Amino acid sequence: MIKTNIKTAPYYNIGQLRVDYWNKLKIVTAELARCKKGSANEKKYISDAKSILKDLKSVAVYFATPGMVRIQKLEKALLKNEHTSLANLVSETTKQLVGDSYKRNPDFLNYDEHSIESVEEHEQLNTIRKNHFEVLFVDNMSVEEEDELKNSFRNLHAPKDKFTYGIIVQRSFQDAMIALLFNHNIQAVVVRYAPPYHSKLITPLIKPYIQQVTKLDYSTKPETDLGPLIGTLIKQFRPELDAYYVTDTALGYLKDSTIKSFRRIFYQTEDIQELHLTIMRGIAERYNTPFFSALVEYSQKPTGVFHAMPISRGNSVFKSRWINDFGDFYGRNMFLAETSATTGGLDSLLQPTGPLKKAQELARDAYGSKHTYFVTNGTSTANKIVMQALVQPGDVVLIDRDCHKSHHYGLVLSGAFPVYLDSYPIEEYSMYGAVPLQQIKSKLLQLKAAGRLNKAKMLLLTNCTFDGLVYNVERVMEEVLAIKPDMIFLWDEAWFAFASFGTNYKQRTAMFTANKLYDKYKSSDYKKQYSTYIGSLGANDISILPDPDKVRIRAFATQSTHKTLSSFRQGSMIHIWDEDFRRKSEETFLEAYMTHTSTSPNYQMLASLDVGRRQVQLEGFELVEKSIEMAMVLRAKINDNPQLSKYFDILTVRNFIPDTYRQSGLKEYYSKEEGWNRMEEAWENDEFVLDPTKITLYVGKTGVDGDTFKNKYLMDKFNIQINKTSRNTVLFMTNIGTTRGSITYLTNALLRIADELDEEFKALNSKEQEILQKRIHSLTKEVPPLPDFSYFHHSFQAVPGVPGGNIRAAYFLAYEEENYEYVPLNNCLSVMEKGKTLVASTFVIPYPPGFPVLVPGQVVSEEIINFLTALDVSEIHGYRAELGLRVFRESVLDRHKTTTSMGAMGMQKSNKKSKKIKENV
Repeated sequence: MIKTNIKTAPYYNIGQLRVDYWNKLKIVTAELARCKKGSANEKKYISDAKSILKDLKSVAVYFATPGMVRIQKLEKALLKNEHTSLANLVSETTKQLVGDSYKRNPDFLNYDEHSIESVEEHEQLNTIRKNHFEVLFVDNMSVEEEDELKNSFRNLHAPKDKFTYGIIVQRSFQDAMIALLFNHNIQAVVVRYAPPYHSKLITPLIKPYIQQVTKLDYSTKPETDLGPLIGTLIKQFRPELDAYYVTDTALGYLKDSTIKSFRRIFYQTEDIQELHLTIMRGIAERYNTPFFSALVEYSQKPTGVFHAMPISRGNSVFKSRWINDFGDFYGRNMFLAETSATTGGLDSLLQPTGPLKKAQELARDAYGSKHTYFVTNGTSTANKIVMQALVQPGDVVLIDRDCHKSHHYGLVLSGAFPVYLDSYPIEEYSMYGAVPLQQIKSKLLQLKAAGRLNKAKMLLLTNCTFDGLVYNVERVMEEVLAIKPDMIFLWDEAWFAFASFGTNYKQRTAMFTANKLYDKYKSSDYKKQYSTYIGSLGANDISILPDPDKVRIRAFATQSTHKTLSSFRQGSMIHIWDEDFRRKSEETFLEAYMTHTSTSPNYQMLASLDVGRRQVQLEGFELVEKSIEMAMVLRAKINDNPQLSKYFDILTVRNFIPDTYRQSGLKEYYSKEEGWNRMEEAWENDEFVLDPTKITLYVGKTGVDGDTFKNKYLMDKFNIQINKTSRNTVLFMTNIGTTRGSITYLTNALLRIADELDEEFKALNSKEQEILQKRIHSLTKEVPPLPDFSYFHHSFQAVPGVPGGNIRAAYFLAYEEENYEYVPLNNCLSVMEKGKTLVASTFVIPYPPGFPVLVPGQVVSEEIINFLTALDVSEIHGYRAELGLRVFRESVLDRHKTTTSMGAMGMQKSNKKSKKIKENV
């Protein structure tokens, strides 16, 4: 059932609200400073300032900086009618908050200006630059105790410390969880004593932004259980944080779950210095970059190079008269770090034992996997590694047809039989959506009915898709495992590396879900639930819950780190959560890794993966949230601006996802009338959701196709790079590097393009107007139908009439020129009408959409020919217009069918013989 009561809010998130309210206060206090004393305006602005400060106080309580100390200082200035001082303080605070500079020296915001004794002291305080974070203490203490606590820890800081931290205290369970959601700068949590459950600080202003907290229902739990529970929930809300527990409970009475939930447990009688040192050590461990640091150290060593690479140390560059500009551009450090060495403090990627091994282990912990491997050839190679490692010739792989081409080539290399899954079409915009769960289950049940379920080895899906469609990973894995309890899942997360650090996003990632399901299926509660559920099923009902005694969690994720996080181009990772990895897959995985990994990996790329991991562990939560906010701001700007909406539309949730897959009823993230729709429920429950950082701009109303709009307008005139195009759309994306300035620049460019189109359209004569309207009609109404996968020719079917095709045999059959011929595209339909079956002998991949519409061995359908004929793209891999479509000769297909049949008979005989031998033994 689809819901209609979507919760809304005036701002996208609390960060946007916070900055806007400080800006409001800045405007009001500036006007107040200019007012005459006793005037009506003064009274009005004083009232406005009090109201805004009251609202800001309900947010500031969850931040150490600028927190309640600064709010109280402002209230004091307002009470004393020190309006000029008030305006200056607000202006300085707003400037530091918007620019994030307070994080380098937060004490400057909370410092009592009257206690500064000299200009030198003021300047020294204002120029301190240290990595600063906040520590959340959960303890129902008095204000006096809070002040004493803060002073005690402040006195423990030493000038040589690499990091500094401020303390924020929350006195209830709910407030602690709200602080974790709101405050990106929290890096550690200390739970002391037993906090009460309910908050006394929640106001109507912040209520729309804390649904994830208010939906929790632990109010009936004893207070002594709430502290340990916070430790458990931190792993769900902010798993990158260090959590500590301070207690009086004797070790023998501490539950195992409590001990596992915290990094370390302290006792009340222990000196706080040990806690301080442990907090600092925890941050230092996340800050540590083993391989990057080793590379920096190596680059500073005096070295004699009698090995490969003349470019090492820059010797062949900086002494050259002809290429020294190359060295000037990159700088000396790049060349000092360029080496073939795997010793001297460095490491080998193929068999790491030192800093690379440690770097991969830190990445493992960051992403919640059991094993993580760095890949320097991009995710295209990562996909082939995983495919080759896990499937054998003859295994069946269920795969979405519109996935990246590297997966299709991986099938050729491995010899596995693909069962292609069709995504639902979004024909109006010439793109595909995602594969419905019902279709996946239908294919599995067909294989089961044919006695082939045992051959089904892997399910391969792209999450998220190029256009931003995100699967309900937990639901897919759970219902597939109910049919095939040992299914291996390969989630292509090339565009989803950042998701592990987003509040709503992480629940739809492979590693988070694998962890969650493993714990769930091992629990006694689930076993009872499963037993009751199975007993309630009818004779013909299909279970949607896996058998806890049979299920195995085996999930792999390939990730283009460089696409959405800080890494050099081609820097990728493979994350593994496979409870059978050691027993079944490790040896074959390492062989595949050796097969595809260069013996000369780029050290700069590996160092960037190491540093990128440090960044997401320390500020990923904040940066990901801001990248989503930037996307939302752009969506709202284009939606609200009449000049932009005249020519452009931002496609939103309802444009991409049919109603049947949106149980929450969420249609869009933003509307001018209602503001921001909250997305939490949709991301938790819907079959598909739309990643808001993938922003599809519909340009059909301009009369310009997507490819031309990208090149002629965005790139040539404004140097704006975009992700992809379709016939009538262009795709933008925001990431952790997107700035407010970038969004403003893009908005300005679109406004200028809209103005230019206004002028162009006005200048057209009647005939030109007629041509323009035809172009617009073509782009908006005459959309080519998107074809589904047809079927494999019977010569290449694994088993006649059963899903699965021998793509490898078809691929290599085309190596001999006499086995194929060319048919002009315009002649294909007439040839097919005469009864000839055309079978593709190669991959045919138009750009866009960028995935194969034909694979080797696939029968060419009328829908596919119509689609290729209607395409107005200039790039189609595997197709040459002057030659035509490359297909197999009929005589070859007949001959191959006979050979295949004989091979199948031979295999059956061999299997029977093997079975007889086993029986005899």
